Amino acid sequence: MKTLTANGAQIPVIGLGTWTLRGSACTDLVAHALELGYRHVDTAAAYDNEREVGEGIRRSGIPREDIFVTTKVWWTDLAPADLERSAAQSLERLGLDHVDLLLVHWPNPAIPLPDTMAALNRVRDKGWTRHIGVSNFPTRLIEEAVRLSPAPLAANQVEYHPYLNQDKVLAACQANGLAMVAYSPLYRGGILLQQPAVAAAAERHGKTPGQIVLRWHLQQEGLAVIPRTSRRERLAENIGIFDFALDSAEMEAISRLRSAGRRLCDYGFSPEWDAP
Repeated sequence: MKTLTANGAQIPVIGLGTWTLRGSACTDLVAHALELGYRHVDTAAAYDNEREVGEGIRRSGIPREDIFVTTKVWWTDLAPADLERSAAQSLERLGLDHVDLLLVHWPNPAIPLPDTMAALNRVRDKGWTRHIGVSNFPTRLIEEAVRLSPAPLAANQVEYHPYLNQDKVLAACQANGLAMVAYSPLYRGGILLQQPAVAAAAERHGKTPGQIVLRWHLQQEGLAVIPRTSRRERLAENIGIFDFALDSAEMEAISRLRSAGRRLCDYGFSPEWDAP
């Protein structure tokens, strides 16, 4: 599996997102993905599936050291004692002695960021995670988090797909050596996959529209993707994107779709996003 180097972390460029996956179906999908060649699994305390994810990792039979495991601390748990408790509980649920990447899931303006970053670094110093990072941080907060963290940050995980321009966030990540990890990279499928720019490239390369969109992501410097699927057959499709390349005209045609400015994950606790 191709990896992305980000401030000392070697992050597989495609992983399995597990948001909304539950129970035995989650365990089965994680195990099957790893058997197919995935080496990056993403979960979070808020997903309520860390036990199932851990069981899938064990069931796969893939050596632990070959798997890059990410989990996250929810935005209400960013006070120092809460963050450390959350990290410890995540490890207990996963059945692991460490994860590879621990992220602040969303920023929380009510909790001082210096306190959060200090606690995140203490968790790293304890060996509970190999690397640390953030999620859903706009450029202003990326710069602040980088400045406050004694240890380098490995990633900022954000929503990114051809309907949402994240050029400013990607540039901030690149400038600071972070990977930008894209969640919801396929949007909601449907109308995006029917766009002429996507459909034409799919026909030209003999690939599915979803494969075209994932390939569009991975031809951008410093980017990794974690598509989620509940269908076993989609796992092989999503990882089968390394035997072709989009040309510059195809990349530009898909990139033009970002003028739509559609964001899926925008909540009352979301930060102030960067202007397009």
